[in-house]
Amino acid sequence: MKIWFDLSNSPHINMFFDLIKELESEGNEIIITARPLANTIDLLNQKKLDFTVIGEHYGKNIFKKIAGYPIRIFQLANFLKNQQIDIAVSQSSFHSPIVAKLLGIPSIYTNDNEHAWGNKPSFYFATKILIPENLSIDKIIGWGISRNKVIQYPGVKEGIYLWSKSKEIYKNRLNMNHKKNNIYIRPEPQTAQYYKGKVNFLDETIINLQHDFNITILPRDNEQMIHYTNEKFKYCLVPEKPLSFESIASNCSVFIGAGGSMTREMAIIGIPTISVYQDKLLAVDQYIISKGLMTHDANINAKKIQNIIYNIEKRNPAQELMIKGEKAYILLKSEIVNLGKK
Repeated sequence: MKIWFDLSNSPHINMFFDLIKELESEGNEIIITARPLANTIDLLNQKKLDFTVIGEHYGKNIFKKIAGYPIRIFQLANFLKNQQIDIAVSQSSFHSPIVAKLLGIPSIYTNDNEHAWGNKPSFYFATKILIPENLSIDKIIGWGISRNKVIQYPGVKEGIYLWSKSKEIYKNRLNMNHKKNNIYIRPEPQTAQYYKGKVNFLDETIINLQHDFNITILPRDNEQMIHYTNEKFKYCLVPEKPLSFESIASNCSVFIGAGGSMTREMAIIGIPTISVYQDKLLAVDQYIISKGLMTHDANINAKKIQNIIYNIEKRNPAQELMIKGEKAYILLKSEIVNLGKK
């Protein structure tokens, strides 16, 4: 079976990596396409995955996004048309289900962001839709989508790939001697269509903390890289290449996230996590907060963070979500195999 994965954003690499390797080990052929958004290309190279870059990212400008949308669909269809693909799989790739429909192949589309406008055409054209259990099916079928093709998976998206890593990361953290002073910060997704919050709002907080803590800033793109390598952040570490998830999770005392996926990853793996997201929270974020796995404070400052750091204790990964994550992984793989063989 030949399976096409469109990995169109950096969180998708961690999400699908183990699944891709398992499918390959079982004799399936994997085709990966990607676009140069955030840390996607660097992470693909870091994981030593074979891939082809198709299209580009059109930034924050909504008109450029709209104009660029059909262009990448055409580019993907042209690249794949003679490759005899059996099934398309993607997370939040607004292009993949439409390309699959044009090519006459089935597709599986997963998404946990109910605010993303690209969901609507993706939901219409996908053969199967997988959403987390905390996202209402009624909202999706209210858009005219057939209930029969929507499947809710247990837990949250991040559990699908973290369940197999959580125990090892927890052991590494138990052996850590960081004296509660390693803060990792992920800035806001400033070019995302759905994000309408403030930009660079963490600057003052970072400046006030950098003399007393080891701060690592994880930029999403070159623009943020340039911003955070300014002289005023000279005591912060800003890696030129993305760090591995395992490295961050093993060494992080407190994680401060202005976005989504990485913030949830750290929270469910057992790292004290503060979401500082500046826009309307997703249902999945509200779910994780309700479980007591992370806090949300849109008006965070240095003093609040200091109080949190001085009172943190080591904690276990969210066992319930790890168990559900394994079940969701098995469900996703089963849907791929069954649909791809039809």
